[in-house]
Amino acid sequence: MRNPNFASGPCSKRPDWSLDALKDAAVGRSHRSALGKEKLNQSIRQTKRILGIPDDYLVGVMPASDTGAFEAAMWSCLGARPVTVLVWESFSEGWATDLAKQLKLNPAILRADYGKIPDLAAVNWDGDVVFVANGTTSGVKIPDWDWIPADRKGLSLCDATSAAFAMPIAWDKVDVATFSWQKCLGGEAAHGMLVLAPRAVARIESYDPPWPLPKIFRMKKGGKLNGTIFEGDTINTPSMLCVEDYLDALKWADSIGLEGLIAKSRANLKVIEEWVAQNDWIEFLAASQEIRSNTSVCLSVVSDKFRALPKEEQAKFLKTISAELGKRKVAYDTGSYKDAPPGFRFWCGPTIDAGDIRSAVEELEKVYREKVAAL
Repeated sequence: MRNPNFASGPCSKRPDWSLDALKDAAVGRSHRSALGKEKLNQSIRQTKRILGIPDDYLVGVMPASDTGAFEAAMWSCLGARPVTVLVWESFSEGWATDLAKQLKLNPAILRADYGKIPDLAAVNWDGDVVFVANGTTSGVKIPDWDWIPADRKGLSLCDATSAAFAMPIAWDKVDVATFSWQKCLGGEAAHGMLVLAPRAVARIESYDPPWPLPKIFRMKKGGKLNGTIFEGDTINTPSMLCVEDYLDALKWADSIGLEGLIAKSRANLKVIEEWVAQNDWIEFLAASQEIRSNTSVCLSVVSDKFRALPKEEQAKFLKTISAELGKRKVAYDTGSYKDAPPGFRFWCGPTIDAGDIRSAVEELEKVYREKVAAL
């Protein structure tokens, strides 16, 4: 087994990664030195170019991973218009909680159970809309970007952390997007990327939220957006070791290209699709193919023998299978997210090779059959 790492964050490193990739890191140097700022600025430029982000959009490095970047966006942009939040898994539920209990914006919440997605046609675009591009904990993604109108009055705020670099993003439909280094490119954690369209910049500059803003969320200076943040002058001190690792990941991504990265992830999903089609005891958690994630692939056991177990025993049974895969050094971290329905989750982003996922699911089948026979 060449690579048994299938965690959905931090995700598997790129193929052939080693510590030698970090030898040029600006450790011990100030992030505000010429060298430090250039490396940060390079990470911004490369991100923008590889993802095809429009020239008039801004990209900046933010603290606290995707969570910090998205919180900064919500706290800085929202409140000027009514807000709708789409909820169909754990992280989108977290955004709804923040909007309702912390910012007290009384958001309209459109919910769907794990495995499904809310009615996208029901979204009111007179206000701002908060959503995830891909539900990392449910294995459910948005089917396309057509449901977002070009003439929307509100802003679209998209948590794209398990979609960027592995799924197409229609940037003209996105006013705010965030993602972290630790997901699709397998970079180190703790840093997030914030993408602002001109409409979002205009909102930030024309609107002052009624609540206090923590320092790590403050993006304005003298009433205007602080443009230096989007040139590599970060709000707080970043890890230059993590920056170097992200630059290495971007170099690898550039060698493949965005279309190649997306193709790799889709090929990984296809391996699981073919395997699921051959096994009647397991299914995708996603209710339909059009919303099936190609990065955070979530699976449910559906055999009669398994379903006959009490709910508590079902979760315990599946954990023993995931643990056994780890003991055999075939696949690590394959259990479902703690708040999701019991099952399995395999990261299938572009840093994963199809041969490794094939080996993992074949071993999963062996372990399952061994365990279920003993019930």
